[in-house]
Amino acid sequence: MSTGVQKPKPKALFFDASLPLHSSPFPHSCLFPYLTAHQIFGTVVDWRTTVTNYLHAKSFETLNSPATSISMPTRLACAHVSWPDFAQEWRQSYYDFTRSQAAALSAPTPVDTPPPAFKSVDEHHHSSLRILLVKHGLTNLWTADEVHEISLIWHRLDAWPDSSRGLTSLQTIGFTLSTLSNGNTSLLTDLASHASLPFHNIISAEQFRAYKPHPSVYNGACKQLGLDPGECAMVAAHLGDLEAAREVGMQTIYVEREGEEAWGVEKVREARRKGWVDMWVDRDEDFVGGGLLEVMRRFEVGSLD
Repeated sequence: MSTGVQKPKPKALFFDASLPLHSSPFPHSCLFPYLTAHQIFGTVVDWRTTVTNYLHAKSFETLNSPATSISMPTRLACAHVSWPDFAQEWRQSYYDFTRSQAAALSAPTPVDTPPPAFKSVDEHHHSSLRILLVKHGLTNLWTADEVHEISLIWHRLDAWPDSSRGLTSLQTIGFTLSTLSNGNTSLLTDLASHASLPFHNIISAEQFRAYKPHPSVYNGACKQLGLDPGECAMVAAHLGDLEAAREVGMQTIYVEREGEEAWGVEKVREARRKGWVDMWVDRDEDFVGGGLLEVMRRFEVGSLD
């Protein structure tokens, strides 16, 4: 539910991936904003389907290639692995990594202590994949070069069906679009190209040598566009991301995606009751295709309903 506080329309939407509100914080009299911040993984692209299908296809190809010699223990391990579960573990390791990095940056340190060394998401995806392959008895399934190439599947994730059309429609009605993701810049650039995502700006947490939910990422992105946080809205499928964006003064748009929300049911219900999310799009809302197309529809008619 909305708090009833009338906010100006944001000048930017940042993209990282319910019940509709009953009063709009974006008055009809306001000019259309720039749309600045989108969380990418899960909000704009369907990482789960892409990564799972790729791992399954790659393992099948390797096991059935006459050019490879795979040992029986590795074949047996591969027969027992669940690639959907493997993909989820890989994704969870990314979540844990970025949160721990953000927490380390926020932790009190002695004077003159240098900040922790920065590790890119690409580097993490590669190292965590190697760890998972050892864990599941698949160390010898692929060569080192093949493992490195597989780790880059995150550069080639397919978009949700509404994403490209939704972003294009938001452009058409006057918004400027930007990423704001923990993914590194090259990863986000490749994703935008692969999935035909028409962002005006590619902004990555890497540029601020930090990871969300550290406030320096949100503040840095707004500053880069020359805007105050209150002039920007964060668009994400994760309430934790939106909570951190709200704490620095950004507006918030929640786009529910299947399997993406990390918060428990009661915590999600509490967020709805408190009404601090300015626009809440249910997963089953399909007036014009759901997702980002529904975000566009509500802005176009000047309502969050």
